[in-house]
Amino acid sequence: MASIEGHMKVTDDLIKRRRERSFKPFYPRDIYFNTQASWDTIRHFADGLGDTNPLFRDRAYARNTKYGCVIASPAFLYSVRWLSPGRGFTGVHGWYSGGEWEWYLPIYEGDEFKVICVLLDQDEKAGKMGKGRTWIDYSLVLYVNQKSELVGGEKGYSIFAERSKAGSAGKFKGIPKPSYTEEELRRIYDLYENEDVRGAETRFWEDVEIGEKIGPMVKGPLTVRDIITWMMGGGSQFYKAHKIAYDWVKRHPGGLMFVKELGERDIPELVHVFDSYAREIGVERAYDYGCQRMSWLCNLLTNWMGDEGFLWKMKGDLRSFNMVGDTTFYEGRVVKKYMDDGRCCVDIEAWATNQREETSMAPAVSTVILPSKAHGPVIYPEPPFERAEWVKKAKPLEEILGGS
Repeated sequence: MASIEGHMKVTDDLIKRRRERSFKPFYPRDIYFNTQASWDTIRHFADGLGDTNPLFRDRAYARNTKYGCVIASPAFLYSVRWLSPGRGFTGVHGWYSGGEWEWYLPIYEGDEFKVICVLLDQDEKAGKMGKGRTWIDYSLVLYVNQKSELVGGEKGYSIFAERSKAGSAGKFKGIPKPSYTEEELRRIYDLYENEDVRGAETRFWEDVEIGEKIGPMVKGPLTVRDIITWMMGGGSQFYKAHKIAYDWVKRHPGGLMFVKELGERDIPELVHVFDSYAREIGVERAYDYGCQRMSWLCNLLTNWMGDEGFLWKMKGDLRSFNMVGDTTFYEGRVVKKYMDDGRCCVDIEAWATNQREETSMAPAVSTVILPSKAHGPVIYPEPPFERAEWVKKAKPLEEILGGS
């Protein structure tokens, strides 16, 4: 419970109800943003993350590829839904902090999606962001197309902390907005100018070498414009207007956050736009979306693999807030090259740092499947048995909530 000028608290009852819902696959009440991968939604998503790959936007170009049409960035599925609803932690601040993706098929222009969600484990730990008490909440989202094919899924995790404690902890307060010299800006502009999009030049598995470097690729300096453009392509959970917003607040009276600095209540997503909202939960300035930064990692990998490659697995672990003014540099290297059931695989360790040389995304390994001169084109992977079973067992969210 909370007063109008207060924040919601985590109670034993909330934790109990959340854990009772674990490992029960369900269909959410609604899709988060996109239900279809149309040419427009695919292109808008690519615009939102600054991805210039013509495979994701140029119909004439795409017709001459093996797909015969525009396909979407694998990260497009974030715009269908990211993370599971139904945790029961409404009004407690959550930060999407990373995840482990697997894809099994390309996302074609015209594909339509439904999603299955599974709440997984939840761990409580001592954390600085929650001033001694935080929760790590794991969930799985599976994406099924109009042919009933499982296209992909992400095991993601969020960090939850009570807003009042996060705000007073102040771990990320007082960090000055960066300024850049002409030389530093020139380095950033040169990286944009020389960004390597492999595209139609096929990258064969035989030509890849262990230790080969990937990147660097740059995103930034981050502006509010970048964040709003991301929302235009990737969607928003809370941005609603007028009567629709009124109806949402009526159903979720604890969903708004109170900002003492302004004396107002509004949606928590405004931490990504207004510094005052970010400061309320202990961050100096507005900051990016976690799934936005994960999509930039996807951008790095798809740039490298080219049109003929397939991104099978992607892992990212976000470690610090990427605030307005910060610049993110992505890099990677090939760490393994192997065959997996006829598939020609390459493991890539990738990471990101900011202009202060802090870790923005911890090193983690992703897997790309490449065509081979000896073994032929890419063979798409099969979904794990457990994920296929969860698709079969999914129920409406209302059944999982049990009337609560």
